[in-house]
Amino acid sequence: MSVLLQVKNLESFYGPIMAIRGVSLSVNNGQIVTVLGANGAGKSTLLKTISGIMDPEKGQIIFEGEEIQGREPHVIVQKGIVHVPEGREVFPLLTVDENLSLGAYTRTDKAEIERDREMVFSYFPILKDRRKQEAGTLSGGQQQMLAIGRGLMLRPKIMLLDEPSLGLSPLLVQEIFGILKRLNEDEGVTMMLVEQNARVALDLADMGYVMEIGRIVMDGSAERLMESEDIKSFYLGHQEAGQRGEKRWKKKKTWR
Repeated sequence: MSVLLQVKNLESFYGPIMAIRGVSLSVNNGQIVTVLGANGAGKSTLLKTISGIMDPEKGQIIFEGEEIQGREPHVIVQKGIVHVPEGREVFPLLTVDENLSLGAYTRTDKAEIERDREMVFSYFPILKDRRKQEAGTLSGGQQQMLAIGRGLMLRPKIMLLDEPSLGLSPLLVQEIFGILKRLNEDEGVTMMLVEQNARVALDLADMGYVMEIGRIVMDGSAERLMESEDIKSFYLGHQEAGQRGEKRWKKKKTWR
């Protein structure tokens, strides 16, 4: 399996604050790689630096053997790197169809664009039902589906997904991550996603990295990370405790 994306000794800053501290990782063609970490660990900054939204102070970002650090975002998009940002950020006053068309703005092959639109609808049939609806009136889960679908319209070589589970119910998270798995298996879409929900991310991914305070502190196969005692106690343990607390709160609420 060939290496598609490499990050080497990357450093990025927000003003005087170093947010990324010598990060190195790689993504192979056809892989799903996840980056785990708590809020403030530097996960979103890493994606923003890869996609050109932020410029690194040091280090290399190598895509298909070419250094791309410091390039303008539109140049990086044209190379096949699509960033699906945290919070979805669809165009709220445009329809579902118009949002999808904007995802294909660099393309001129109209017949293939329409074929890809139908491909998106096959994975997200609710979007076909809502195709003439303004994106801002969709539910949070539908907007996340639209953000992913818009990214697919570019025919990406890699999708960078920032917290795709954020703000969604467990059932919707399960549905969307199941679709991401199918897109990887059926369409061959390579993915790199950052997540706080370690369990769903590791269930989906082939390989994982763990970030703390801007650094990679652990890496390995998703299976090995899932079995790690550190991951179990810090990430999975916290999530399961939160889920138990939520269940207890719901149970109490029904007694009122």
